[in-house]
Amino acid sequence: MMGPRTPTEPDATMSPLRRSSRSHGDRSDSTETLQKNNSSNSGVILDISALKLEVDSEVPPLPPRYRFRDLLLGDQSFQNDDRVQVEFYVNENTFKERLKLFFIKNQRSSLRIRLFNFSLKLLTCALYVLRVSLDDPEQVTGVCVNCQNRTSTTAESTESTEINWDLIFWVNRRVPVWAIQVIVALISFLEAMLLTYLSYKGNIWEQMFQISFILEMINTVPFIITIFWPPLRNIFIPVFLNCWLAKCALENMINDLHRAIQRTHSAMFNQVLILICTLLCLVFTGACGIQHLERASNQNLTLFNSLYFCIVTFSTVGYGDVTPHIWPSQLLVVILICVALVVLPLQFEELAYLWMERQKSGGNYSRHRAQTEKHAVLCVSSLKIDLLMDFLNEFYAHPRLQDYYVVILCPTEMDTQVRRVLQIPLWSQRVIYLQGSALKDTDLMRAKMDDAEACFILSSRNEVDRTAADHQTILRAWAVKDFAPNCPLYVQILKPENKFHVKFADHVVCEEEFKFAMLALNCVCPATSTLVTLLVHTSRGQEGQLSPEQWQRTYGRCSGNEVYHIRLCDSKFFGEYDGKSFTYASFHAHKKYGVCLIGVKREDNKSILLNPGPRHIMAAPDTCYYINITKEENSAFIFKQEEKDNKGLPVAGLYDAPSRLPVHSIIASMGTVAMDLQNPTDPPEDSSKLTLPTENGSGSRRPSIAPVLEIADSSSILPCDLLSDQSEDETNQSDEESSSVSDFVKGYPPNSPYIGSSPTLCHLLPQKASFCCLRLDKGCRHNSFEDAKAYGFKNKLIIVSAEMAGNGLYNFIVPLRAYYRPRKELNPIVLLLDYPPDNHFLEAICCFPMVYFMAGTIDNLDNLLQCGIIYADNLVVVDKESTMSAEEDYMADAKTIVNVQTMFRLFPSLSIITELTHPSNMRFMQFRAKDCYSLALSKLEKIERDKGSNLAFMFRLPFAAGRVFSISMLDTLLYQSFVKDYMIPIARLLLGLDTTPGSGYLCAMKVTEEDLWIRTYGRLFQKLCSSSAEIPIGIYRTESHMFPSSESQVSINVEDTGGDDQRDNRSESWKEKTRTHRMSTTSESEHPLLRKKSLQWARRLSRKNTKPPSRTERFSQQRLNLYRRSERQELSELVKNRMKHLGLPTVGYDEMNDHQNTLSYVLINPPPDTMLELNDIVYIIRSDPLAGPNVPEDPAQGQSSGGGRMRQDFGTETRDETHL
Repeated sequence: MMGPRTPTEPDATMSPLRRSSRSHGDRSDSTETLQKNNSSNSGVILDISALKLEVDSEVPPLPPRYRFRDLLLGDQSFQNDDRVQVEFYVNENTFKERLKLFFIKNQRSSLRIRLFNFSLKLLTCALYVLRVSLDDPEQVTGVCVNCQNRTSTTAESTESTEINWDLIFWVNRRVPVWAIQVIVALISFLEAMLLTYLSYKGNIWEQMFQISFILEMINTVPFIITIFWPPLRNIFIPVFLNCWLAKCALENMINDLHRAIQRTHSAMFNQVLILICTLLCLVFTGACGIQHLERASNQNLTLFNSLYFCIVTFSTVGYGDVTPHIWPSQLLVVILICVALVVLPLQFEELAYLWMERQKSGGNYSRHRAQTEKHAVLCVSSLKIDLLMDFLNEFYAHPRLQDYYVVILCPTEMDTQVRRVLQIPLWSQRVIYLQGSALKDTDLMRAKMDDAEACFILSSRNEVDRTAADHQTILRAWAVKDFAPNCPLYVQILKPENKFHVKFADHVVCEEEFKFAMLALNCVCPATSTLVTLLVHTSRGQEGQLSPEQWQRTYGRCSGNEVYHIRLCDSKFFGEYDGKSFTYASFHAHKKYGVCLIGVKREDNKSILLNPGPRHIMAAPDTCYYINITKEENSAFIFKQEEKDNKGLPVAGLYDAPSRLPVHSIIASMGTVAMDLQNPTDPPEDSSKLTLPTENGSGSRRPSIAPVLEIADSSSILPCDLLSDQSEDETNQSDEESSSVSDFVKGYPPNSPYIGSSPTLCHLLPQKASFCCLRLDKGCRHNSFEDAKAYGFKNKLIIVSAEMAGNGLYNFIVPLRAYYRPRKELNPIVLLLDYPPDNHFLEAICCFPMVYFMAGTIDNLDNLLQCGIIYADNLVVVDKESTMSAEEDYMADAKTIVNVQTMFRLFPSLSIITELTHPSNMRFMQFRAKDCYSLALSKLEKIERDKGSNLAFMFRLPFAAGRVFSISMLDTLLYQSFVKDYMIPIARLLLGLDTTPGSGYLCAMKVTEEDLWIRTYGRLFQKLCSSSAEIPIGIYRTESHMFPSSESQVSINVEDTGGDDQRDNRSESWKEKTRTHRMSTTSESEHPLLRKKSLQWARRLSRKNTKPPSRTERFSQQRLNLYRRSERQELSELVKNRMKHLGLPTVGYDEMNDHQNTLSYVLINPPPDTMLELNDIVYIIRSDPLAGPNVPEDPAQGQSSGGGRMRQDFGTETRDETHL
């Protein structure tokens, strides 16, 4: 409904003409109102009053169709009439603005103008020198009263000592020189006036009193005046002052050059240029001024003599052979010296300040050097000396990287230690430190990131917030990828959940993934952390070769083994095995050359396969991965002369006699290894069958070792079907045990805690466990167990102490629940967490069997006892994030070390695996004061460090035994990937982080008494390859050792105190000594081994007991025994009292079984003639059971090899079961 029309509304029936006229009237009214309010309204007001709108007096009415369109679309004509064309930046269209744009604002045109101005000033100075060289003071003429007698007066004045002022004011200027000077002066004058006009900003006096303007007027206006007044053509004009104008033009030209080409030279370059120009201007001004003033004396100086005088004076030498003679020139010298004393110190101060700033920021990496040399960039948030030395030592350990430069890009200032190291000549010529951020393109340009061969981006693991550190790393990786897309990226990330953000990088190492997987394997394969650390470090195997200890020499020599690769067709090691099985090639290459073939990669497949098994046939294009002391390209093959002579004779078996054993003498010198080969040809198959003499008078013989076949034979391979678990269906298992393990199924974990985790086939529960059932110390409606005792575990526990349940703990559980672990050997896992886990983590682990958690800390004895530490075989102490940073370096591990030391004293039989932040702190693990052997190892470490070893800490007993680990030791894995791009995939396969179909896995087996008939490592290699197609890669050896120590460290039996008991101790000592001589371990004896000094002390006591001791001696001896055993008894009573308080039985607490008299170490790829010892643990790579069809077991072969089959998979069947 339409309402009544208001007076302001136009009539709808009004004709178009009236509407148009009224609308234009309204617009005129609105324009007037707008003009009236123009002064009061704020903002930009568009004045359109000047526009003339021509409106026709008569407008015909529109047709009906146009009226209907106007009704639908609105009055478009009204809108079109209001459109005004606006031109922007009209102020720049003026003549002055165009000139200013050309002369000042535009970089390129301004650069040309300044270059032209600089050339003019240099030309004027050159013309002045030309005029001086052509000047003759005796022909000077000027304007004066006695103009005709000027020549005679000048000649007479030279004879007197008075100053001839005419020679100062007048010169002899040739007409051509004058003409050129006038033209140049006229051009300079016009240019100066134009620039003054363009730069005028309202204050004319400020423009006129500028020094540059005054000098320009002094050197140009007199020449212009001489055009109109010819008598003044010979007047003196100080044109040499134009050198200062040339200096200013040069500075402006350099600035315009930087703006034009978009390149920024350092301020150091500009300041050095300014200083040089200032010195040249001072010397040139002084030389020209003194030469001109000395014309008025009787000693006329040439321009060269004046220049010589200025150089001698400004250099403070002052020979005195050339000196000014009249006071004007002397005054000029005084003025110049004063100016120099003011100007030069300011210039030098600015230069020194810029030099110091450049030392802090690091300057730039030369573009010419980047195009001619190769360099790698290291991006870190904070640079510590340990990180720097690890990177440099590992990076430059490879021969082909010796010519590379390393550019360090760090946002923080270089600290004192890093600066001191980088000043060493070894690094100062190859390492360049730049202070800057990877998020700034200017800093990336300084580092020449687009020309870099690689960029390493490392995280700051010492940050309290590791997630924030990862975020910074991710942004750096994105910035580098955006700036230099073709630069290879090597990224280190801390948290596994952040790994998918940097998947585009060429190589990524997630710290927590590797850390927890390595700690997990340490529980089932002892010292896996030491094994992997030694493999990823570059070493020549020369560590410890001068040590008197045999184990140190053997351990140091084997530590030089690394992983290398070569194509089969290019290899002498493996070229002859084309068309043979992988197992055959691996065994014979180790027998002949001492190299261990561990993996292969097909040409058409990008995946690396570790021990693909005998079904894999080697082909010429295959890439072989092997462990050796050096790569094949650096090896020389030396054959014995007698072998060449006896080629026609039959070759005896390889293991016929000890004298026929192969001698693999590896001589590492300057990157070349000479291999001494006695028997290069393969022995016949019959000669590899070994028999031993009869034992105990019986006629039975040990089974021989079958030969390794060239082509896989299914009847010769033992069954390895782990999916059916046939080994668990034995008749000697109890019903309870069989029912407990039959509840597990194999499958992939349904819930992954983070994106990017590799799927691994694992042992799983048929149904997910409830969250309440995962709590170890609290019962629920499903079970009422409140401690580890109540669960009745058959196997010993693995306890993990961590601060919080991060996603990295998932990688600790997966390798221990992998499908290739036998069910009966699965150890219960207890997570001892400072903070309770969230539901997201519990959802990920609730599908795994025998995984529990408990809230507690390792410094609380009650928490340790509740989680079942007395029933545990391994305790893993993970480095806590909150303690990774400390005010003092290397103090971040203080709390962890002290807590582990306490547990070591409370539970000496427990195997504690500790992670530290700093590797140098591992010397404090299991610390014993006044331990002479530890002091000797400390001296050995210093010697190896002085020799330049990258593994100086390798002889520390906790590291050699695999009981301590630092994730920083795995930084070399990322560094080695630059040369060996296969190291990260191989390490992930070894640790179980990735499972490639057809690739094997790392496990361990223990050598028992029944296996000692094999005798050597080479025969063991043959036994494993022929029977189960397994590849051994090393040995973990534990030896009994007599540690020389002080009297305070003597081990005694605290249970015996009387004289008869001392005699019993002496007999027990003899037994222990005999057992030590047989190299048995202390775990098989009831009492600990006595050390050398304790034996002497026991004999001394026995000799003293031949006569009755005095009462004082008896009391002192009893007091001493009481003191020595009081600490052990106090700790024992403390633990037992707490167990009684918690309602736990004290039967399982073993208070005396420790390993203080043993040492353990890892031998990687030992020589074939290495003798096996009892309780050796052999690292083996077992082929994937899912790779091929299952082979039925041959009962005859099982009976024939029953006496020689070894106990594999070092687990619960080689350890004492804990029946709770």
